[in-house]
Amino acid sequence: MTKKSPAERAIARSLPVTAPQVRFFTINAVLAKHDGLRRSASGPVELASTDPAARAGIASDAPALPAIAAPTDEPFGLMTFRAPEGVLWTKWRGVKAAMDADAGAVVRCNTDDARCSPSERRFVALMRSARDAGDARARAELVNRAVNQAIRYVNDDRQHGVADRWTSPLQTLRSGIGDCEDYAIAKYALLRAAGAGEADLKLVLVRDLAVRQDHAVLAVRLDGRWLVLDNRRATLMEGRDLQSFMPLFAIDHRGVSLFAAPYAERPHHESESDMAPAADIEVAGGSSALPLQF
Repeated sequence: MTKKSPAERAIARSLPVTAPQVRFFTINAVLAKHDGLRRSASGPVELASTDPAARAGIASDAPALPAIAAPTDEPFGLMTFRAPEGVLWTKWRGVKAAMDADAGAVVRCNTDDARCSPSERRFVALMRSARDAGDARARAELVNRAVNQAIRYVNDDRQHGVADRWTSPLQTLRSGIGDCEDYAIAKYALLRAAGAGEADLKLVLVRDLAVRQDHAVLAVRLDGRWLVLDNRRATLMEGRDLQSFMPLFAIDHRGVSLFAAPYAERPHHESESDMAPAADIEVAGGSSALPLQF
């Protein structure tokens, strides 16, 4: 032991003597701090709450969590998030470019009937009827009935000789045949041209559990509620009518979104497969032929 000098001993005597502070922690207390809840051997477990009123009178250092907005402002009351880049994004970007080309042709036809092709003239006639229909619901009902009557259902294999192909509105009206995604795309374009907001229209890919088939419909927001236009129904669908639909994807002006549905295992929609080579994708002259099947 090193002997202290008289000066060092004097300094040591002048310092206050403080008992060491010892704190004991149980493993439950440590976990409680980590998890945001306090565990007690004799008391109830206290959980973090999103509702400050629910925590009134409760002594807890568990943090208040941010409130979750409910219900969501999406079809079927489900949250959506951006889908990963893939086949669906490629298909949607292609057909959206074709729809934009169609829109240019429709504007020219609307101002000069002599420059109209038969399919453009038919689109313009439907667009004008929709604009004159009255309120937004009457407009959606008219478009749903008119497109359902203008197109005869034929699957892609019979029409194109391939498993999947997605066509533009003018191409569908020109042929007069198509499958469910062709109906939905034509209705999307007509309602948009008739004045519906782009944020109020969504192509929705679903699994129809009643018939065990993948399907495509158009969802339109009217007075804050989402209603569905289906090629198999003359009337707009809502509420109980939609109970057999398992929503998988929503597609709109922002792109492709996945529904955050509580499925134990999300079904693989057949539209997620690229069934035709890239050479089969054509976007020119206001027409498009893109691989997609419902």
